[in-house]
Amino acid sequence: MPEPQRIPEPAGQVADAVRGNWVDTLAPDWARPYLRLSRADRPIGTWLLLLPCWWGVGLAAAADPARAGWRDLWIAVACAAGAWLMRGAGCTWNDITDRDFDAAVARTRSRPIPSGQVTVKQAAGWMLAQAVLAFVLLLTLNGAAIGLGVGSLLLVAVYPFAKRFTWWPQVFLGLAFNWGALLAWAAHTGHVGGPSLLLYVAGISWTLFYDTIYAHQDKEDDALIGVKSTARLFGADTVHWLRAFAVVTVLVMSLAIITALTPRVSALAMALSLGGAWGLGWHLTWQLARLDIDNPAGCLTLFRANREAGLIPAILFALAALV
Repeated sequence: MPEPQRIPEPAGQVADAVRGNWVDTLAPDWARPYLRLSRADRPIGTWLLLLPCWWGVGLAAAADPARAGWRDLWIAVACAAGAWLMRGAGCTWNDITDRDFDAAVARTRSRPIPSGQVTVKQAAGWMLAQAVLAFVLLLTLNGAAIGLGVGSLLLVAVYPFAKRFTWWPQVFLGLAFNWGALLAWAAHTGHVGGPSLLLYVAGISWTLFYDTIYAHQDKEDDALIGVKSTARLFGADTVHWLRAFAVVTVLVMSLAIITALTPRVSALAMALSLGGAWGLGWHLTWQLARLDIDNPAGCLTLFRANREAGLIPAILFALAALV
């Protein structure tokens, strides 16, 4: 019986990209290395950067329904475009700084710089172009949001180096990836309030949860080249730590909701919003029940499932703003 014919993978495809993604199948050949630098073939990171933004604007609108309107819809759209651009710029910066590490790790040596698809100079130019476009979008928001957007650049710049000096680089990722909760809240309200700070802390705890799962894919290679991570730090105790992060995420997000919505909104809006926090908690519990830290493919699948997890509060906050 003849073996089934194997379909060849597109030239330059990154090892952990979604198979059949639009970059590898539809994008022009000249654009593919740059889109791969931006992780356009791996969209989960954009979602994880975007969702705290949607939490921030959604909760702000739910807390202030009299002012909720089309402006909030634009904030949500601008955050989506900005998340794509800034995630792309941040990932390009990460690949520039990590090019030697990436070349030594099986999962990452196929990335555009270590595989020779682009030069460091070309990558730097692409990073700058994305950052400039993101700044243009930022200028459509209010002064508080613009200031916060500019301030986020320090976190983006520092993150790639965190794994060199701390066992907790996931904290630095959380600080950067959840900044949008503050920015989007401020874009609606004009200031950073207590609820947005609590939402920010909840997001950081959520990042510790999902990125520790992600880091378990590379723990053997990371140990060989001396890269630190919470996956290596927690080891066999990972599930206990992740359970704690899940509890903190739900409780702090619930506190953010209560402080934002009391006493100005209806009981239905409060119930919907709290349902978002507890729905997120249910999804994290579902992930824990399926986690095998020694199964890299399974870890990647669970990591990607956090898009659906983060959408639960985003959708319910938006519904709370409408009731």
